[in-house]
Amino acid sequence: MSPVRDTQYFIGLMSGTSTDGVDGVIAAFSPEQPPRLLARASLPMPAMLRQHFLELNAPGHNELEKSCLAANELAHLYAQVCTQLLKQAQLAPKQVTAIGAHGQTVRHRPELGYTIQLNAPALLSELTQIAVVADFRSKDIAAGGQGAPLVPAFHQALFGVHRPVTVLNLGGMANISILHPAKEISGFDTGPANVLMDIWCQHHTGKEYDQNGQWGASGTVNEVLLNYLLAAEPWFALPPPKSTGRDLFNLDWLNTRLAGFKQSICAPDVQASLRALTAQTIASAIHAYAPGTQEIIACGGGALNGPLLQELALRAHLPVSRCEDYGVPGQSMEALAFAWLAWAHCNRVPAGTPSVSGARRKTVLGCYYPA
Repeated sequence: MSPVRDTQYFIGLMSGTSTDGVDGVIAAFSPEQPPRLLARASLPMPAMLRQHFLELNAPGHNELEKSCLAANELAHLYAQVCTQLLKQAQLAPKQVTAIGAHGQTVRHRPELGYTIQLNAPALLSELTQIAVVADFRSKDIAAGGQGAPLVPAFHQALFGVHRPVTVLNLGGMANISILHPAKEISGFDTGPANVLMDIWCQHHTGKEYDQNGQWGASGTVNEVLLNYLLAAEPWFALPPPKSTGRDLFNLDWLNTRLAGFKQSICAPDVQASLRALTAQTIASAIHAYAPGTQEIIACGGGALNGPLLQELALRAHLPVSRCEDYGVPGQSMEALAFAWLAWAHCNRVPAGTPSVSGARRKTVLGCYYPA
């Protein structure tokens, strides 16, 4: 795995906190050039597998076996995406240097020294006959970091650092990459992005998510509820480095906060207020830790929620664009990040960044499983 200077092909795979599906890309990496997207594909998460992952976010019966079986099923789903990508790109497995496969996060407790992304990289390499790089977070946590977010170094490589911008990923959780020409790269999780809105939408409409934010747009933000939610959660006031996940922001968190709120409020107004919670926590984080930001570049599934981006622009007093404006499909951004992280691993480029995660030193992230 010595550094290679010629063009290399990598696959990136991502199944995020929203557990709605798997996104994959094949990208070409060449010296002194940004990665070039060759193919992209997505498959929905089977309903039963999604339910198993959600159940494994909390302690339960026989979770060791359930975790292994779910990981194996995920590897088969990953392999199906890889087959589609290879066909689209007209590449043979032997032409791909490696697959970067994040796995499905079910626990993230860096304060206790561990993180769990369910995955079966050895099985995936056997199914695809391609080397796999996985387990990207553990090395950073071992070095005293948060193990998250992983994407700021990739955002720096993709967008460059020509002016002060903040790249915002809106998945289940929201995280920002702060790019500034005169400062070291930094970034952190700001709190929930889609996770609470998805939970509330599922409970009241039966739909997996609020498509294009339309249901939430039918409601009105209750500023009293918003301020209550902000004040009731100490995590929001913590300084970076910090990261979070479903361990904290989940159905129990939402039910507990709403039960403590004494006003009667209709379901669409709650949804609008949860949208405002996402926007306000992002805006506050940017104002506090990324002053001088000239533009917010949004990516991830939440970037399809127009009302959310409008709310963010209003509360941050900043222009908000989408990564599509820069030539990268938003739904493919995280998968492309893990293709880049696999490239970084194979070329011994340290992607673990102390200024992002709080680790003691820079580290090469991931573990390598040969084909």
